[in-house]
Amino acid sequence: MNAAALLHLLQLASPALPIGGYSYSQALEAALDAGVVHDAGSGRAWIARYLEQVAAHWDAPLFWRLLKAFEARDDASVALWSERFLASRDSAEFRAETVQMGYSLTRLLAELGIAEVESLGSEVALPTAFACAVDALGIAHEDALLAMLFSWVENQVLVCVKSVPLGQVAGQRMLLSLRDDITRAADTARTLPDEALSNWSPGLSILSMRHEVQHGRIYRS
Repeated sequence: MNAAALLHLLQLASPALPIGGYSYSQALEAALDAGVVHDAGSGRAWIARYLEQVAAHWDAPLFWRLLKAFEARDDASVALWSERFLASRDSAEFRAETVQMGYSLTRLLAELGIAEVESLGSEVALPTAFACAVDALGIAHEDALLAMLFSWVENQVLVCVKSVPLGQVAGQRMLLSLRDDITRAADTARTLPDEALSNWSPGLSILSMRHEVQHGRIYRS
């Protein structure tokens, strides 16, 4: 990986990127409220299960397909996988999250002069905007996939640090322990055939819907 591509990728995956990722927990706050997550062990188990059951079989494979569609300049495939990702957001919070972050990233790309985003439409899912940025900046797809997964995991760990709560060292220990899980999720995402794609995760969906009416929320999802 050349230095320019690496620096671009670090910027895209940074929690300081102003697209609002820190304000979402993706139902983890609801899991905390329900007692499903209550310490470092249960927090790690939650993140690992999400990687294995959701990210590896839906979120990451769709992102991989979007990367390939942008590379091929296949607008129809970009539209198809973007539409399917939006349709898979089965709670109002989950849909609002990806649309808000996708919008913020596309605006950022336009303002920085990185990519033309008008053709992406008015509702842009975050994976679509991220894939657009990766293509415009010439970042290797394998590296972008790992960075996308790591960025999600890092945000989940930060939610645990702030809300379980955990100490900073415990959070970093958890992050280090999830490296193999991230790698396995990426490997699955790159090789999963279309007929094996699945976003079946009813427990996560129910927790997200509960979070929409949960009192005393810190996060927006």
